[in-house]
Amino acid sequence: MRQSQLFTKTKKEFAKDEESINAKFLLKAGYIDKLAAGIYTFLPLGLRVLTKIENIIREEMNAAGCQEILMPALHPKENWAVAKRWDSMSDILFKLEGVRGSEFALGPTHEEVVTPLVKQFVFSYKDLPFAVYQIQSKFRNEARAKSGLLRGREFRMKDVYSFHTDQKDLKIFYEHMAKVYERIWERLSLGNITYRTFASGGSFSKYSHEYQTLCETGEDEIYLCEKCRLAINKEIIAEQNSCPNCGNSDLLKKKAIEIGNIFELNTKFSEAFNLKYLDKKGDKNLVYMGCYGIGPSRLMGTIVEVYHDEAGITWPESVAPFKYHLLNLSKDAKVKQQAEELYESLSKKGAEVLYDDRTEPTPGEKLKDADLLGLPVRLVLSDKTAGKVEVKPRNSQQTELKDIKEIFNY
Repeated sequence: MRQSQLFTKTKKEFAKDEESINAKFLLKAGYIDKLAAGIYTFLPLGLRVLTKIENIIREEMNAAGCQEILMPALHPKENWAVAKRWDSMSDILFKLEGVRGSEFALGPTHEEVVTPLVKQFVFSYKDLPFAVYQIQSKFRNEARAKSGLLRGREFRMKDVYSFHTDQKDLKIFYEHMAKVYERIWERLSLGNITYRTFASGGSFSKYSHEYQTLCETGEDEIYLCEKCRLAINKEIIAEQNSCPNCGNSDLLKKKAIEIGNIFELNTKFSEAFNLKYLDKKGDKNLVYMGCYGIGPSRLMGTIVEVYHDEAGITWPESVAPFKYHLLNLSKDAKVKQQAEELYESLSKKGAEVLYDDRTEPTPGEKLKDADLLGLPVRLVLSDKTAGKVEVKPRNSQQTELKDIKEIFNY
């Protein structure tokens, strides 16, 4: 893509009303735009990042045997009343009134929709188990929307719902999904700093699990058990000051950002909606359910919180909007021609290239924008490179000159 064709531009200063690192850099670099507190537009570069994150998640969900669907974001009050959450979750629900007094909510989660949906297709034990998922925008009336993409009122969510004949089968799939999540964190370059964390199971089970990424700017407080490579959240620590897995009380307190969670819902929603199946004996039984969430937009913010320096973002290659940032810093016609030919050749080979072909910015401004945007590899042609290309990884201070032909094998 030619940078001259981007309708967005970088900004010279950080937004004064933003406190979080992710919001400051993403807004300044032109990845997102703020409409209101906790409500953002994903601009061309930002949408490329978000789409890559979602596609990694989608690939792993499909490989795990989950089937993708897309459910409505607008929910009738009746569904939420059945599960008795219309009033109990009023503090976060965006409620709307339709024609003739009908009431709706914008969905913060989808148990109230997916359970009656599945009820139309599950009759026998032969119909189980299975799992469905979606990647969709969710809405929560968040009181403290001051952390950029980490705490939104409208945000992207991947939610999986699994359906089982009994709790044993649910637990098997639960652990299966835990391993799938670990693969996702690895692909996002967060694996070595993300911990499976014991959390309250609420009314569903004794424990659920969060996935917490270590980060000094994180809002959450977790306690690491280095023996198990597990963590415990603040809520559980208040009840027991030890690891629920091994009993170790020598725990390390750390700041972190929650990027996902998994719950055993058991029969809470199947009981509310009378979701049952016939077993081999012909008896009716309640279906067991699980829920597994990841926030792609929250992940995008987390990656920026973890991967940045004073000059800008340092995207991991797997989610960067483009791998290469090609800069022409010369006014010379010959250098310009070399840059054009390199851009066309790389593009034809399928390389992801953002080509800074702008004529107005100075070389210094272009280099500053390149650091801010944070693409993994910078390729520079200038009067000083003498027909070669200066190659510099974003996360390194080392540069090297290469022949243009070498770039194809870089």
